[in-house]
Amino acid sequence: MNTADQYLKAIYLAQRIEDGPASTGTLADMLEVSPASVNEMIGKLEDRGLVEHEKYKGASLTSEGIERAHDSLQTYCIIERFLANVLEVEEFRDEARALESVIDDTVAERLDTIIDRPAECPDCFDPERDYCEHLEIGPDGCAD
Repeated sequence: MNTADQYLKAIYLAQRIEDGPASTGTLADMLEVSPASVNEMIGKLEDRGLVEHEKYKGASLTSEGIERAHDSLQTYCIIERFLANVLEVEEFRDEARALESVIDDTVAERLDTIIDRPAECPDCFDPERDYCEHLEIGPDGCAD
């Protein structure tokens, strides 16, 4: 997954949270980057036909953008569930974010065979809580 895919995933989740176009501010917060960086990448994604952007309203994914974002989120969920449920990494979110840009499709597919991913994945990902609802999470918010 590359940086563009991380942005597509963030737009996808922000659209679910905001029930409409993803605002620059929300995306900047989610990705921990500046609003200027968000605007620059949105322009690039728009040029590729993955995003539609309307000034002061936000960014929305095109059908191709939705498909790529869905694939990116699925890869992220695979990494996250592997770290949390198999390796029992407490800081699984931070680790998953760090790894998502370097894990290729082949590795993700192999990890997927280990985690027993539910069929509804990645639609089971809760953008408000920032993790899959099937993760085994303790009361402290860490993987059990």
